[in-house]
Amino acid sequence: PFMRHKIKDGKNTEFIAAEPESCPKLTRGKFEYDFGDEAGYTPLLPMYTLGHDFKPANIHAGGLRYHGAGMIISQLIKDGYMHGVDIPQSESFEAGMLFARTEGIIPAPESCHAIAATIREAIKAKEAGEEKVILFCLSGHGLIDMPSYESYINGDLHDYAVSDDEIKKFLATVPEV
Repeated sequence: PFMRHKIKDGKNTEFIAAEPESCPKLTRGKFEYDFGDEAGYTPLLPMYTLGHDFKPANIHAGGLRYHGAGMIISQLIKDGYMHGVDIPQSESFEAGMLFARTEGIIPAPESCHAIAATIREAIKAKEAGEEKVILFCLSGHGLIDMPSYESYINGDLHDYAVSDDEIKKFLATVPEV
């Protein structure tokens, strides 16, 4: 609901979309028309994509493992109204643990990426000596994700980063329009 103030009134608000480092469609993908599904049955959709054949690592934020970004978010990023950041899985869960300890809410792993990005912004503001209002979206609780938190606590979660060569290979599958 706040984006309209930036678009219509020119408000200087920064919008950040957080994503996993292992599926960096917004930060390292391409804005192309691609299929919304792996099989290639859907109509072609304009989005930031890693290619519909992209096979992400089996991270614990399953809702963020999709090869493409939503069309609206993609267009807003393409037009310069927002930008993406990618967050390693361990930083994401560290942020989720901090949030759970301080707020009493166990966030879903998908939400932990937004929390980690928020913590980054708060640290930047503190280091710059500026006051900043930071708002983020907590999109869900992590009560069914407790085994993921247990894996993090036990040191069994690992960060996955996609190489430039892998991204190039999967982007080659995007259809020519």
